[in-house]
Amino acid sequence: MQEKPQQLRIVSANLNGIRSAANKGFFHWLAQQQPHIVCAQEIKAQAADLTPALLRPDGSDLQGHFHFAEKKGYSGVGLYSSLTPTEVITGFGNTEFDAEGRYIEARYDLGAEGLSVVSVYLPSGSSSDERQQAKFRFLEAFYPHLQRLKASGREIVVCGDWNIAHQAIDLKNWRGNQKNSGFLPEERAWLSQVLEQLGYVDVFRRLDARPEQYTWWSNRGQAWAKNVGWRIDYQIATPGIAARAQQVQIYKDQRFSDHAPLTIDYAL
Repeated sequence: MQEKPQQLRIVSANLNGIRSAANKGFFHWLAQQQPHIVCAQEIKAQAADLTPALLRPDGSDLQGHFHFAEKKGYSGVGLYSSLTPTEVITGFGNTEFDAEGRYIEARYDLGAEGLSVVSVYLPSGSSSDERQQAKFRFLEAFYPHLQRLKASGREIVVCGDWNIAHQAIDLKNWRGNQKNSGFLPEERAWLSQVLEQLGYVDVFRRLDARPEQYTWWSNRGQAWAKNVGWRIDYQIATPGIAARAQQVQIYKDQRFSDHAPLTIDYAL
């Protein structure tokens, strides 16, 4: 029987290409962190591209599970786990977005209620109005799914790149971005509904109320050097497990991607 940990370390990271991140040392860093669950987004790979070292990273006991996009070199999510899930679910039942490889859920027999951990990659609407409309369709479809997850009675942690900065504190240039994808009033209102109406918790903000805590920086200009960033990567959780969050870190000492990994430790 698998021994259940006293503490659960969950890492979420948009890799902007899993092979690229691996070449930049992501998995070497990950082995040092000793996480129990790792949620990866934008892996930009197909099953045939994943070497044994990407399926089971060296120096760790993590086992990878993936939801690939049909389109090559695009989107895709993964979930690595040192714990054995009772079930792994790919897709959330939406034909359009399941084809883009945006959702994977692992269920665990942890705690009285059970636990689901999700790796999700919400669409970006910044490239065109067409993609912004796709993003709105995703939000419309994903909200009732979050509702169903909450109603399941399990504890839920939804990790990933949500491509939305929720409040002014969550991006450097909030005044100039109010008409831009990622900080549109409709997107922010949708995320407020997830937190206020559905009752999910933004776990990072529960532990860290400081400004200028970002997870993504544009490659343009000197955004990284000047910390002109956005906080768009989250761990959004049900209140029970959110209340057990103990510490949080955005890791910025090395760059594996244009996003930084977000790590949160939960007491079990």
